[in-house]
Amino acid sequence: MANPILRQRLNAGEFIVVPGVQDMIAALMTKKVGFDIVYGTGYWLTASALGLPDAGIATYTQMVDRMRTVAQTTDAALIADADTGYGGLLNVHHTVRGYEAAGVTAIQLEDQEFPKKCGHTPFKRCVSTQDMVEKIKVAAEARQDKENFLIIARTDARASLGVDEAMRRMEAYARAGADILFFEAPQSEEEMRRACEAFDVPMLANMSDGGKTPILPANVLREIGYSMAIYPSMTSLVAAAAMEKSLRMLKDQGVSQSPEIDMFDFGEFCQLVGFPEVWEFEKRWARDADATGGSQA
Repeated sequence: MANPILRQRLNAGEFIVVPGVQDMIAALMTKKVGFDIVYGTGYWLTASALGLPDAGIATYTQMVDRMRTVAQTTDAALIADADTGYGGLLNVHHTVRGYEAAGVTAIQLEDQEFPKKCGHTPFKRCVSTQDMVEKIKVAAEARQDKENFLIIARTDARASLGVDEAMRRMEAYARAGADILFFEAPQSEEEMRRACEAFDVPMLANMSDGGKTPILPANVLREIGYSMAIYPSMTSLVAAAAMEKSLRMLKDQGVSQSPEIDMFDFGEFCQLVGFPEVWEFEKRWARDADATGGSQA
């Protein structure tokens, strides 16, 4: 059964802020801070794990394994980027089943041609509306938990086909059974408002720092009509900036610590990653081995 918290919060009409996680350290930090829903971002998980761009290079197997690890690392409900479903309708069916079994709560599918590209980069091409409608229907039917495992339908039509076509596609995707609509890369607050006013289905805002969409405060997004917002880039860009700054200091000054650079406490990080359980295990089994005359080799 999928984690029900996302469905529950949507039904309650709460506005949901969802940070992106690019690796397990980010997943641990979101757990420490107390987020109960996180976003497994395709762009940043691919960059973190493989050092490659979000251009359809990462495979289904690589991504489902990564999502499974995120789900095991945090207690939060996991919204997972699944690109185009990694192929045709049979692939979509397999992807939904695999992501759900991995512990994902909601799966995001997009209407780009394969291989897809990051929604805020050029040269995207979309499949036909009907092709995407069929993918959504297959996804909705494939899920085991039809109440709590949610389908997010994303359209990338704005860039090459215009806002009107994006609106038509979202209407078709809602009729096909999408639980949440994702209008990728609107370029103004006016476009964002137009989309939210047109649909009763929950709308997702993508607050991708450095992308084409205006970055607005959560209270403004809620007023516009969004039900939730993902922040896929924030933790990755902040982490990259901090790493670059500290590495330049190490290269130029030969030191790893400075009052100018914040550093997370190592002892607390050991706690977060689970070392106390390891230490307790080792104490117990070392004691048991001594008591029973175990090997000292």
